[in-house]
Amino acid sequence: MATRNIYYKSKTGILHWLGLAIAIVLLDQISKIWISHILHYGQAIRITSFFNLILVYNEGAAFSFLASQSGWQRYFFTAISILAVVVIVYLLKKHAHQRLFCLSLALILGGAIGNLIDRSLYGHVIDFLDVHAMGWHWPTFNIADCGITIGAVLFIIDELKRVRKS
Repeated sequence: MATRNIYYKSKTGILHWLGLAIAIVLLDQISKIWISHILHYGQAIRITSFFNLILVYNEGAAFSFLASQSGWQRYFFTAISILAVVVIVYLLKKHAHQRLFCLSLALILGGAIGNLIDRSLYGHVIDFLDVHAMGWHWPTFNIADCGITIGAVLFIIDELKRVRKS
C-alpha cells in the first residue's frame, strides 16, 4: 500500500519565487539608475502621444499619499515595507506550491523591496513612467509599482478562484 509523503516538496520552491522577486528588484533599480542618468529632476521626454518618461520623486506612498508631510512618512512606509517583506517571505515558504498565489506575492515582494531601497537610500521613491490618455493622467510610477500592481491583481484573481472552488 502506497503512503503519501507529507514532506513532498514541489518543484517550484521558495527559491524560484525569491529569484523572481530579485529579478523585479534588479530591473527596477537598473531602470531607476538609467533614468536618473539621462534626465534631470522634472525633465520629460515624450515617447508617444500617451506616454512620457519624466523623473520625479515621491516622498509618500501610492499616488503620492502623505507626500506633503514633514518627513515622518519615510520611516512609517519603510517600517510597513519591512513588515510586508517578512510576511510575504513567510507566506512564500509556507505556500511555495501554490503557483498563482506565490507569483502574485513574488511580484509584490520585488516591488516592495525596490521601493524600500529607494526610500532607504534617498528618502523618496524614484518614479518615471508617465501615462496619460483621453483626459486621464495617471500618477507617475516605476517598475516596482508595476510589480506591486500586477501582483495585487493576480492575488485578487487567485482569491476569487479559491472562493469559487469552495
